[in-house]
Amino acid sequence: MKIEVTAFPRTNQGKGASRRLRATGRVPGVIYGAGKDAQSVEFDHKALLRHLKLEAFHSSILDMNFDGQKDRVLLRDFQMHPWKEQVQHVDFQRIDPKKKIHMAVPLHFLNAEICPGVKLGKGVVQHIINELEIQCLPDDLPEYIEVDLKDLELGHSIHVAEMKLPKGVEPIAKIKADNPSVVTVQVPREVAVEEVAAAPVTEITGQAPEAAAAAGGDKKDAEKKPAEKK
Repeated sequence: MKIEVTAFPRTNQGKGASRRLRATGRVPGVIYGAGKDAQSVEFDHKALLRHLKLEAFHSSILDMNFDGQKDRVLLRDFQMHPWKEQVQHVDFQRIDPKKKIHMAVPLHFLNAEICPGVKLGKGVVQHIINELEIQCLPDDLPEYIEVDLKDLELGHSIHVAEMKLPKGVEPIAKIKADNPSVVTVQVPREVAVEEVAAAPVTEITGQAPEAAAAAGGDKKDAEKKPAEKK
């Protein structure tokens, strides 16, 4: 998906200027990186908010139109108002096509409903990681990464090292070394609790069977024997 963003020059700086800017339906921001000076800019709030609701906007190379020029950028940060649907500030980074970038890319899980752990084992899929931090050249950046669960058994997991990544894409060094679990299929907690509750209970008396039986007989005889008169 190709997404274009339009930025406008911003001259006034400071908290007061930014507050007045937001009141007019604009959002203060900055564009930096790729060996160029940082540039203070502003954006149309409605257009920016619409973009922010797209998953691809957060993990794709964007085309930034600014002052008659076009740069390729990444969304690096944005701040929202604590309780209003209002963007407070946004940062974009220019990219160098020859330098690798680090990005958190969303994971899309496929075939969860037909994997053996769910279809046969009646398990539930648990997503441990919903996005993966990767490194790659800008032109190799995927919009998302698919994780196929079609062979996942009950009680088993898929780790990062077992995922099929797009060409030119690899996890960042720490993730690669740790190799964490990405997704697993487990028995639902309620089912596990019900099975434990339904299991037969065996009473342990600490006595041999013969002694326990004898003790039981003596107890019954004592109950039948009338009390002695004094």
